[in-house]
Formats: sequence, C-alpha cells, structure tokens
Amino acid sequence: EYEYFPFKLDGYKLVLVDSKVKHELVDSPYNKRRASCEHVAKTLGIETLRDAELADLDRIKDQISEEDYKRAKYVIEEKQRVLDVCDALQRGDYDTVGDRMYKTHEGMSKLYEVSCEELDYLNDIAKECGVTGSRIMGGGFGGCTINLVKDELYDHFIATAKEKFNAKYGHEPQVYEVIVSDGARRC
Repeated sequence: EYEYFPFKLDGYKLVLVDSKVKHELVDSPYNKRRASCEHVAKTLGIETLRDAELADLDRIKDQISEEDYKRAKYVIEEKQRVLDVCDALQRGDYDTVGDRMYKTHEGMSKLYEVSCEELDYLNDIAKECGVTGSRIMGGGFGGCTINLVKDELYDHFIATAKEKFNAKYGHEPQVYEVIVSDGARRC
C-alpha cells in the first residue's frame, strides 16, 4: 500500500510564508518557459527533458539561446534534486532535504526566473535565521515560500520574517503552519 507522506517531521515544522504578492499569469510567462524547454528537447532529439542529462545540454549549448539553456538547466538539475529529496526523506536526512530546497529556490530565481524580489528576500531571511530549507511554493511570480524549520527556531524565524519583511515592504507576510498528513480520503 502506498502512503502519501509516510515521513514524520519530528523536531521540524513546515510553514508557508505568504509574501502577499499576487502572481498574475495572464499572458503566461510559463508558456515561454515551456516553449524554451520544448525547443531544447527537440534540439536534443528527445520528447522531454526528463530524458536529458547536463552533459547532453552542454553538448548543444552553442545551438540554443542562453535563455533556453538556463531554463533547461534548471529543469534537468531539478530532476536530480527531487530524487535526492526522496532518498533523503527515506533516511530522515533533513539537512539534505533543506539543502535541495535552497538549491531549488536559487534555480527558480536565477535560471528559471519565476521568483520575485519579495520571495528572494523571504528566502534570504530563512537562511539568516538558520532555517533548514526554504523555497518558492507553487508557481512563483509571487505567492509563498515553504520552509522546513527546526522546532526551536520556529518562533524566532517567524518573528524575524514578519519584522524584516514589514520594515522593507510595509506589510507583514501571512504565515500558515502546514500539517503533514496522508491526505484526504473517504472515511
């Protein structure tokens, strides 16, 4: 039987910190990112980037735009990060989970370019506060970060995030503690 989330986050909390920046995807920058990835896959002669490695991408670097290269690099690297996190969760290795969360955020910000100033700032605050991991949650272009926080750092992180974010942007972020469960099901 498959369990949705069989991991216990003993000693940790998951918390969403909402920047309150509304993401507007009307003319869908995601379509442009998807098109970049599809172009790279086509250039590589494969259906999707899940079948590509960084060496493959580097081999065609001179045949694609710098933007397409960055988008594809993020996707290819993210594929490995997901696998790393799955393995780390099985082992209860939350330091690796957190490291990959930060690397995902960096890739989404610098390579895939779906972050925004406010989300990057929340991610920086998390690092400063010693939060184990932090990354964009959802589609980016606004919205939330999700943070893996040791229980003993939780109150300090939340207070610091609210104070610093308010000082910089004129409003506090909204905080939502996440309850990890095995998902909705029929009783």
